[in-house]
Amino acid sequence: MKSAGLKEWAIVCEAMGRGEQSVILRKGGIAEGSAGFAFRHSEFFLFPTFFHEQIEKVRNSGAEISKARESEIEIRFFAKLIAATRIASWRAAAALEPLHILREPVVRERFEYDERPGLHVALVRVFRLAPSWIFPDAPRYGGCRSWVSLSECPGETKFEPVLRDREHEELVERFRALTTPM
Repeated sequence: MKSAGLKEWAIVCEAMGRGEQSVILRKGGIAEGSAGFAFRHSEFFLFPTFFHEQIEKVRNSGAEISKARESEIEIRFFAKLIAATRIASWRAAAALEPLHILREPVVRERFEYDERPGLHVALVRVFRLAPSWIFPDAPRYGGCRSWVSLSECPGETKFEPVLRDREHEELVERFRALTTPM
């Protein structure tokens, strides 16, 4: 069975793996096609990318960019989609600041990306893979697309939740409060 991978900055994947970020903010991408971006999968692996990543774009002053592996991909985290929505209010986008590490100008740039301002936002529950999943890099993983098709994850892999159940439940309540229109 094939698995889905969501391409995300490696520094963001690491923050999610530490429990410092619990939402994914998307504008859509060059290769998303006429349908645009959508959270098309309810479960997916966080596929770390290094191409556009810049440490100046995150609020974690002590954050470090992990190194790309030579000719290999290392997947360390898995996500389950808890809730997804599109927000069209800058006020709502700014209110999500405690749930991610991106600097405000980056969020604003994504929000104002095209003639229809807004962001696709998802709350996810993140799981750490033990051991991490390492496989050869391939040209099919390149390009400005959000989703990539992966082979099946090795059967011996264990999935450990990054946050305890109570912490996760509190995040769900917080996310819903921030994204529910008044």
